[in-house]
Amino acid sequence: MINNIIYTTKISESIDKLLSEKEYDKLFILTDENTHSFAMPLLADSEMCASAKEIIILADDTNKNLQNLSTIWSALVEKGATRKSLLVNLGGGMITDMGGFAAATFKRGIEHINVPTTLLGAVDAAVGGKTGINFEGLKNEIGAFKQPSAVIIDTQFFKTLSKEHLLSGFAEMLKHGLISNTENYNKLLSFDICNPDFEELLHLVEESVSIKENIVEQDPLEKGVRKYLNLGHTSGHAIESLAMKRNTPVQHGYAVAWGLVCEAILSYMKFGFSQSEIHRLTDYVKANYGTFPIGCNDYHFLYEKITHDKKNESGRINYTLLKSVGEVEINVSVTKEEIESSFDLYRDLFGL
Repeated sequence: MINNIIYTTKISESIDKLLSEKEYDKLFILTDENTHSFAMPLLADSEMCASAKEIIILADDTNKNLQNLSTIWSALVEKGATRKSLLVNLGGGMITDMGGFAAATFKRGIEHINVPTTLLGAVDAAVGGKTGINFEGLKNEIGAFKQPSAVIIDTQFFKTLSKEHLLSGFAEMLKHGLISNTENYNKLLSFDICNPDFEELLHLVEESVSIKENIVEQDPLEKGVRKYLNLGHTSGHAIESLAMKRNTPVQHGYAVAWGLVCEAILSYMKFGFSQSEIHRLTDYVKANYGTFPIGCNDYHFLYEKITHDKKNESGRINYTLLKSVGEVEINVSVTKEEIESSFDLYRDLFGL
């Protein structure tokens, strides 16, 4: 559980205050090519960061791999990092996932701080303590649990994001709304994420992170209720893999949005989840995220990816599903036929 999540509109002042309270011998800042160009300048007024050693890696989730991880380890060695060094991960989910894993494994663990620069990173990867890399075409296949000592969230970073990146993060917030309560969910559906009020967005992010943190506090190692957070991800990760296979990669949050529709359908099939809520969610996703084309000839590939999902046990495919908004069921066994039926109904809803 993270004891220190800082919500701010003054990033340099906040990070300097935090770092002044830390004991470390050397400070490192991990960025990718994009955050080096667009996020590092926002730390220009930070006195503490001025002396940090920056490690810059390739951008994009396709580079969340063993090669880039090795680049981080090598840079830490070459720049003289010790077990008392501190790593600041400045970037989106790729940076906080991989930087957290590098921190978890370098010299058996060094302290790290996450400063998410994307909405998706702020509400998903930067909090919760999951770290990792992609491997053999599978999302986050190799990783570890390691909590950052602090997370600093400032929505001014989000002003540099495209509409696509904002929507990607907002999909995770919709998921948090669906697993919390109708009030939160309705509030999110009414927020104009395409023309956001960033002050209001900071409050919504704080609520969203609080939902996730309350769950993580109860179940830090994902043995029970933390599986609530997997809603939309079993189908979503398979869709993400299909997009990569087609050489038309999509933002993670977009895949989660389409996955939420698929799993709302499964929730109806298994528990009678409201059809009107399915249509409301589908209409929202279609209007904001568009339609991901799935054909019958894709079912085999999607099913194979689903069978590799980390949530499965003893050959049984496990889903997190909904009885209603805020009423979640975990470890729901779903058959191949039910999964294929959910894709049939997804295609009907999206007019495919």
